[in-house]
Amino acid sequence: MKAFLILEDGTVFEGRSIGAAGEVISEIVFNTSMTGYLEVLTDPSYAGQAVVMTYPLIGNYGVAYEDMESLKGWPDGFITREISRMPSNFRSEDTIQHFLEKNNIPGISSIDTRALVKILREKGTMNGMITTNENYNIGEILPKLKEYKVTGVVEKVSCRDIQKYMPGDIGSVKAEADRNIAVIDVGTKKNIIRCLLNRGCSVTVYPCSFNADEVIASKPDGIMITNGPGDPAECTGIIEQVKVLAGSGIPVFAICLGHQLMALAHGAKTYKMKYGHRGANHPVKDLETGKVYISSQNHGYVVDLDSIDQNIAKPWFINVNDGTAEGLSYIGRPVKTVQFHPEANAGPKDSELLFDEFIKMTGGNK
Repeated sequence: MKAFLILEDGTVFEGRSIGAAGEVISEIVFNTSMTGYLEVLTDPSYAGQAVVMTYPLIGNYGVAYEDMESLKGWPDGFITREISRMPSNFRSEDTIQHFLEKNNIPGISSIDTRALVKILREKGTMNGMITTNENYNIGEILPKLKEYKVTGVVEKVSCRDIQKYMPGDIGSVKAEADRNIAVIDVGTKKNIIRCLLNRGCSVTVYPCSFNADEVIASKPDGIMITNGPGDPAECTGIIEQVKVLAGSGIPVFAICLGHQLMALAHGAKTYKMKYGHRGANHPVKDLETGKVYISSQNHGYVVDLDSIDQNIAKPWFINVNDGTAEGLSYIGRPVKTVQFHPEANAGPKDSELLFDEFIKMTGGNK
């Protein structure tokens, strides 16, 4: 079946339909990872977006369901140059096509993804429509594309109720728990929880509608604020609760959207990047040690370094490529945050040691 990708600048790509039939409007973003397509598809941070994979062949090692980062697929659409028809891997349980169909994710393959990514790099991230309707009316579609905004996605991806985990759950190492960590779920990935469980922590996950006083009253040894989708400045209610957590004296470690929410809670500003950082090969420099780590990233917004009060926080990590903020260390408070993903699956694992540093902040693993 034919499929079409229509961008808001009027560019049209014709290809082949993969996944669910129909049409969807979303923000079009690209990811430069060579592996980890299942982790991308199950990352809640992609809610409201259609993902272009720049690596030309996707699906060649199939789908291993234990690698999923959440219980379902989250992107609105999936875009590839070529999709593998015959996956080959001893762990493979399914095909990527069937996964897309089961998760009702429309997709398009057999298009020139190099040309598409060049457009997004030159003109910036834009909205688009994936459709299987060959009789589409571009004059009616373009105004809809220009009007589309990604909204309400944190509430969409967050858990609904408090959840509890112990070491040994979700594939983690069995051990005695000597720390309790409260996790604020604004779009969490399973491996964030697993990284904490592997370090001897019990984990209590709170939905994004959490009450900070309730979290503090549970007396956790530390608080983790997770990654998530959308514009951080939209999350005004969550930001107010994060401000309370930051002032509690309980050690806090925040990742990606959590990093941005913490900065906003302290009066800093965020802005939308031209096309964001999404992939598994982004170098970040630790300004405290001078070390450079290769990191996995997925964000379209960034904290404005110039808006940070130097009496409140200092840069901890910066992006080696463009100098943008990749981490903050808060002065006089046990609060540290990073923009990248130290829990990264399918990798790299260079910066996973930041979880060890967080556990030390809580007084554990002495």
